[in-house]
Amino acid sequence: MRVNVSALITTKYQCAFWFWLWVWGVLGSTVALVAQEPALTRVPAAQSQQPVVRERLRLWEFHVHDPWILPHEETRTYYLYTAGRPELLSTNRAGVVTYKSKDMKDWAGPYVVFMVPDGIWANPTEGAWAPEVHRYNGRFYLFVTLHNSERIIDRPPDAWRITHWRGTTIAVADSPEGPFVVLKTNAPVPPAEFMSLDGTLYIEDGVPWMVYAHEWVQIIDGTMEAIPLKPDLSDAAGAPIHLFKASDAPWINAQRKPSKRENRYVTDGPELFRTKTGQLLMLWSSYDKDGYVQTVARSKSGKLAGPWEQLEPLVRGDSGHGMLFRTFEGQLMLVLHHPFGRNARAKLYDIEDMGDNLRVIRARDDLHGQPKTD
Repeated sequence: MRVNVSALITTKYQCAFWFWLWVWGVLGSTVALVAQEPALTRVPAAQSQQPVVRERLRLWEFHVHDPWILPHEETRTYYLYTAGRPELLSTNRAGVVTYKSKDMKDWAGPYVVFMVPDGIWANPTEGAWAPEVHRYNGRFYLFVTLHNSERIIDRPPDAWRITHWRGTTIAVADSPEGPFVVLKTNAPVPPAEFMSLDGTLYIEDGVPWMVYAHEWVQIIDGTMEAIPLKPDLSDAAGAPIHLFKASDAPWINAQRKPSKRENRYVTDGPELFRTKTGQLLMLWSSYDKDGYVQTVARSKSGKLAGPWEQLEPLVRGDSGHGMLFRTFEGQLMLVLHHPFGRNARAKLYDIEDMGDNLRVIRARDDLHGQPKTD
């Protein structure tokens, strides 16, 4: 039998060529995936270490600003989320921490659940505000406001002041303790040309929405707005809608006096709540002459689109950015921070659902109050 050596050699080299071409394609795809996914959410190891966890902390012993409490039924644990301060994290990288408690009296923490990663739209050193963790479709979603002061939106004379990228980002985890991974990496979820903050999750007729505050810094009279989300919360699914503006609150206008200073109408910290009679309320915060205020709005239609009417404030005295939750025993409670600023602490209140409004039953000094000394 005669063997065509030339044909064998040609076939051999063709096989080798196609084999190495396949290997190169596999390696290339792997490298691309590694570069595309982990790099976008990677935090340098030296900057991702957990701070020292302290046990049996009382609420008056640690800083909390823009508090959010998630009751986790399976473990009967309350998770209190707040921004991680640089001195707490021992790094200039911003993040989110949580404190854990079984009874809301003794807390343990802080535990880092999120650090702003490299490779996304936000500057990792410029803060992580107003973190909220929502359970949705079996997973846990972090809503957090990030910033990038180098991405300018407008500057004078085209605007009354310089504005830059600020908005809410959504990250996901399989546990309330994280680690949370950013879903949309190239921009915040609300329109990037809007300077916005404090996004929260609301579900209406099966459709997820982000309700957020549009900054007075950009539009002078701050507004509440909402934008529909994709079912997996990975991005917006439509255009935003207007809900109301800060100056709609009659108690704000009643305190205004003629002045040469510009009026600042602030909207902060929205959270939606459906009452026992089906009324739709929104907790939100602004300012009166004495400082920060926790107030309430009510939808006349019972729908997110409103129209919205403004009710009297729930808590005054430089207190606000609150949210409602139920204890494992079923008591409706409010957590907010007081005072505004670097000395802020979490304060707890028992709340009554009155059907068309909310009422403070009592401040829980037994949980948040500092022991009295003789």
